[in-house]
Amino acid sequence: MEDRIAFYKKLKENLNQDTIFPSKYLYKFIVPSDEVKIKQVEDLFDFGGAVINKNVSKTGKFTSVSIHIIMTSADDVIEKYMAAEKIEGIISL
Repeated sequence: MEDRIAFYKKLKENLNQDTIFPSKYLYKFIVPSDEVKIKQVEDLFDFGGAVINKNVSKTGKFTSVSIHIIMTSADDVIEKYMAAEKIEGIISL
């Protein structure tokens, strides 16, 4: 848990240093190729303007989900990552 807190603290510092908000942000996730899990990821970003691209792996076991969206602050970016962590089997890139 402390590793996650340190990770998000560092991410927030980097975002605030390198990004002028509001800004377009790219989220990338790998999820098991389960329609329910993919839908859960899509639902996290279901507030207008998100462009979502999905690609299934060669074996069909996993799906990469890329989301381009305008975010208003580093805290909002981190909030989405934290919400995504609750989806079983998800990997954030």
